[in-house]
Amino acid sequence: MRRLVTWAALTAAVAGVLRWLRHRGRDDEKVAAEPDHAEELRRKLAEARAEEQEAPPVPEATVDERRAEVHEQGRAALDEMNRPGEG
Repeated sequence: MRRLVTWAALTAAVAGVLRWLRHRGRDDEKVAAEPDHAEELRRKLAEARAEEQEAPPVPEATVDERRAEVHEQGRAALDEMNRPGEG
């Protein structure tokens, strides 16, 4: 009886190892067949950078122009708050 249990355990162990080896081989094939997401992201980033370089640079406002714009917005907000009869 003891021999029978030993052979059954040994057979189950061998079957488990074989199943694991077969399953592991499938995972390797899946990984090789899947697209490389990092490479795809690198390609998209390179395309975006190329598009940025092609676009003409937008001239930025000088400090004085920006300051004047901010003051104008502030005055408009103050005028809006000081309107009589609304509210």
